[in-house]
Amino acid sequence: MIVVSQLPAVNASLNALTGCFLVAGFVAIKRGRITVHRNCMVAAFATSMAFLACYLTYHAIHGATPFPRHDWSRPLYFTILISHTILAVVNLPAIFAALYFAAKGRFSAHARVTRLLWPSWIYVSVTGVLVYFMLYHWFCVSPS
Repeated sequence: MIVVSQLPAVNASLNALTGCFLVAGFVAIKRGRITVHRNCMVAAFATSMAFLACYLTYHAIHGATPFPRHDWSRPLYFTILISHTILAVVNLPAIFAALYFAAKGRFSAHARVTRLLWPSWIYVSVTGVLVYFMLYHWFCVSPS
């Protein structure tokens, strides 16, 4: 059983997995491997939705974790966190649109959405992991 204090690590792992699936899906579509691409992108969606569920659960129970430092790292952390959060919110409807267009076979519309979505989604995945390390490892805040 996972306890609440483990959810930040679970969330970072889900973000990392999402990033891996996004890269694999990108490589697959560039190589014309449509089935592999589809499977990777569905897996990226699934890990992102699992992340969202864990993230909301953690913050509903635990609340916000304040950043402990007041030095050079603070503006860096908040720059990454704010850009990560804004893009995550913007990405959600775009992800649903991309999935919808792909499921309906509207691949030109799917490609138009994903040209902007993919870089943003990979950014959110990578910065999610960075936020975790900055908050819970590099600057030593206990996740409890």
